[in-house]
Amino acid sequence: MTGEKATMDAPQIYVERTLAIVKPDAIHKSEEIEDIILRSGFAILQKRRVHLTPEQASDFYAEHYGKMFFPSLVAYMSSGPVLALVIARDQAISYWRELIGPTNAVKARQTHPDCLRAVYGTDDQRNALHGSDSFSSSEKEIRFFFPDSVIEPVPVGQAAKDYLAKAVNPSLLKGLTELCKQKPIDPVIWLADWLLENNPNKPKVRQIVVQEPN
Repeated sequence: MTGEKATMDAPQIYVERTLAIVKPDAIHKSEEIEDIILRSGFAILQKRRVHLTPEQASDFYAEHYGKMFFPSLVAYMSSGPVLALVIARDQAISYWRELIGPTNAVKARQTHPDCLRAVYGTDDQRNALHGSDSFSSSEKEIRFFFPDSVIEPVPVGQAAKDYLAKAVNPSLLKGLTELCKQKPIDPVIWLADWLLENNPNKPKVRQIVVQEPN
């Protein structure tokens, strides 16, 4: 991957960062799109113009590997330069997704005519722009284009929802289900003990057998 990288310090008021990509079919409109991004309340923290190789495009879209559209997606994303931007503002992930609109640019022109994909996109694949769909995706995708980027954990908004869904809710749901079955006198203490005992991240300690000397 080749290209130049520009960085600037992020103001403390921003609570989310996300990755935006101006794709090959819209790269000639990149300055215009950057202006829209800024006027929509985002700060552009980093940007990099690159021409992805097919291998790099495959890595970036690895989650779609095996799907019928994967080869044409890789060919499209490696057909010309793209502009990758780290943008930030309050609720950046959801706001940027709303701003770019539905994935299919043709349908977007019917249902969301003012969204960016409706304005700059061509069809369901050449849809002009990309936006990360979650905090975990944005973290991974930002590091793909900006390996040295430091992404501070965000304990609010989408980041908190993603963290709870992945790390807390599965264990908590099991504990609450068992709590309803047992109906203990002190449910809070019982649940606390159950969580301590059934913590999936709790290290397993092997029992050490000590032999007494003869």
